[in-house]
Amino acid sequence: MSRIATIEIDGKKYEFPVIEGTENELAIDIKTLRAVTGGVTTIDPGYKNTGSCESAITFLNGEEGILRYRGYSIEELAEKADFLEVAYLLIFGELPTKEELEKFHSDIKSHAIVDEDIKKILDGFPKAAHPMGVLSSLTSALVAFNPTSVNVDSEEEMYNAIVRILGKFPVLTAWAYRKQAGLPLDYGDNSLGYVENFMKMMFKKPTEEYKCNPVVVDSLDKLLILHADHEQNCSTSTVRIVGSSNAGLFVSLSAGINALWGPLHGGANQAVIEMLEAIKEDGGDTKKYMSKAKDKSDPFRLMGFGHRVYKNFDPRAKIIKVSADKVLHELGVEDPILDIAKGLEKEALEDTYFVDRKLYPNVDFYSGIIYRALGIPTDMFTPMFALGRLPGWIAQWREMRLRKEPIGRPRQVYIGETYRSFKKVEDR
Repeated sequence: MSRIATIEIDGKKYEFPVIEGTENELAIDIKTLRAVTGGVTTIDPGYKNTGSCESAITFLNGEEGILRYRGYSIEELAEKADFLEVAYLLIFGELPTKEELEKFHSDIKSHAIVDEDIKKILDGFPKAAHPMGVLSSLTSALVAFNPTSVNVDSEEEMYNAIVRILGKFPVLTAWAYRKQAGLPLDYGDNSLGYVENFMKMMFKKPTEEYKCNPVVVDSLDKLLILHADHEQNCSTSTVRIVGSSNAGLFVSLSAGINALWGPLHGGANQAVIEMLEAIKEDGGDTKKYMSKAKDKSDPFRLMGFGHRVYKNFDPRAKIIKVSADKVLHELGVEDPILDIAKGLEKEALEDTYFVDRKLYPNVDFYSGIIYRALGIPTDMFTPMFALGRLPGWIAQWREMRLRKEPIGRPRQVYIGETYRSFKKVEDR
């Protein structure tokens, strides 16, 4: 028996179907609301209770701490798959066969060269430019070098656009870092894996041979997997709504990068390190700051703890905590900032105030620690997040276009002045 929701307005009742997802999520289908009621809309700032689409990509249950990509648990994927396998899964719906994965990687590598004129654009940025601004601009600029729009009804054209951006995006990300660091721009090595190749492009110095540390590679690979998609968050929704105008893949991704930039979204791991540095400057007393965090009258905010979606624990944090511990042990980094982080973590996991409220360290907390240990500058944290989120954005854009979803056009409730007659300037 189909479910029905009834809405009563001014004594009149209107019925709307209730749809159910494969994980038993219920949603009231109100797409006919304005038509049948003569203009009534809903108001939902931040869209916290509004489903913008039906999607088969990611399932997230914040109450139970569940995250799955295409039905596979994040725990199993992080343990058994590598980043390219997960990227393929997200974008095309199934885990690749050995032959499909090899072709996928080979095709990506064939597009790992960007037009030399891109370097001229990069030269125009000052060294102090934030790498997220650089990355967004360079991604958008790719359109100029690939002006043909993608025919979304052609599997071949869609596939070629996907492998093209997966090949070029790590190059642009590494170049944004090297521009800031004053290092010569470097291409990778096609004999390496996707993550190893990226690390070499980032860190290789012209006077030294670069060797990848397998513990570090494994940790970064897991981080990219954990960040690969997260349902309809701010940046993903941005990619979909920009793409809904039939904008191309590259410009839609550029819009997503800009949305990710904010400290309430992708910039959260950067905010963690900035908080730790502030605590260090104030003497490094973690107990003092844990007390401040518990004081409702204190404006101090403890970054990297709790999550607005996960009400129990962040399943990604459990996975990456293990990697963070391995990286710190492997590299033997001595850094007072990381010592403060470990102190905050220990106290939060033992303090009943945080335990009772389930304010556990989240993925942003541990990713910031790992990036710091690897020597990645704080303002490069968000570009690293973007590299991980890239396949999720692509998958969401592809799904939206293949489903031929209508152009995004939210409504509003007007609260401004009612009609006023215009007055000449001398009469005002």
